[in-house]
Amino acid sequence: MTGIDDLPVRDELRGKSPYGAPQLDVPVRLNTNENPYPLPEALVERITERVRAAARDLNRYPDRDAVELRTKLAEYLTDTSGYALDVRNVWAANGSNEVIQQLLQTFGGPGRTAIGFEPSYSMHGLIARGTGTGWISGPRHEDFTIDVPAAEKAIAEHRPDVVFITTPNNPTGNAVPAETVLALHAAAQAAKPSMVVVDEAYIEFSHGASLLPLLEGRPNLVVSRTMSKAFGAAGLRLGYLAAHPAVVDAVQLVRLPYHLSAVTQATALAALEHTGTLLKYVEQLKTERDRLVAELRAAGYEVTESDANFVQFGRFADSHATWRKILDRGVLVRDNGVPGWLRVTAGTPRENDAFLDAVRELKKEQEQSG
Repeated sequence: MTGIDDLPVRDELRGKSPYGAPQLDVPVRLNTNENPYPLPEALVERITERVRAAARDLNRYPDRDAVELRTKLAEYLTDTSGYALDVRNVWAANGSNEVIQQLLQTFGGPGRTAIGFEPSYSMHGLIARGTGTGWISGPRHEDFTIDVPAAEKAIAEHRPDVVFITTPNNPTGNAVPAETVLALHAAAQAAKPSMVVVDEAYIEFSHGASLLPLLEGRPNLVVSRTMSKAFGAAGLRLGYLAAHPAVVDAVQLVRLPYHLSAVTQATALAALEHTGTLLKYVEQLKTERDRLVAELRAAGYEVTESDANFVQFGRFADSHATWRKILDRGVLVRDNGVPGWLRVTAGTPRENDAFLDAVRELKKEQEQSG
């Protein structure tokens, strides 16, 4: 039987697995960092209205440059960060993964390299390979913070074309201080200069502020975002970036024609009309996230500081075996390959109670058997 390795695929793709998380039929699913709250009915109705209007013109191509959507995204970023942006500073695509792909198509590619500090969002490395960009794994401390001197040394040595910094970091949840981003940006400019991409997919859940103000005077700095998490719109697939207008012009050199459908643009615009309501859900999830941290620590687990809508907890001699034991109790969390650790998404209070009951029960079993 013919398999992938029998086909003439590129060497850097051989032996690799596609990105994905198990989607199992269990009572509580807390493994993919989704927002657990369905969209409010008023927003569903507004989406219906906007999509109905867009459907009347589906015989025509959508707005190729998504000007109205980018304008509204710029207004949202300005309102929530206090840093003024306009349509020229914002670009949108089908999920933040396509944003990352377009950045690597523009600034990476064959003969070029990108660096990220792992463990971090694994799609950065996967998309790098998919675009023919060499991937370099940079260092972190034992507590999952970025080892700045070692990172500066790696940047000076490898002279990457693209530097990825994820804050809050996925899967560990910890935020990256502005001083660290500035230090690595300075190192990158001294070495190449290079593009520095700050991935803020989970920033709305952070205890701290966005790093958008760091864009001032730094044309090689990019901040990427998504509507999947805070906006509860994972099924929409809408990501965006903020950067110097020259960066926005550059990524349009590689974007596919009419890449954002009229339906996608209409749905995203409707969601942006309900920002206030959706961000109230974010506040509820932040409270539940902090409760998970406190309750896990009270139960005797180690927990990484979290500024995201998920919590990394451990430590386990066999994290996959523990993942299975939690699953056997009807709760699906994420075993994402960090040795000794698992990750749980903040869900509804009922879902979080079910998870906490499961891990407390496991802890009691371990104490009794030990």
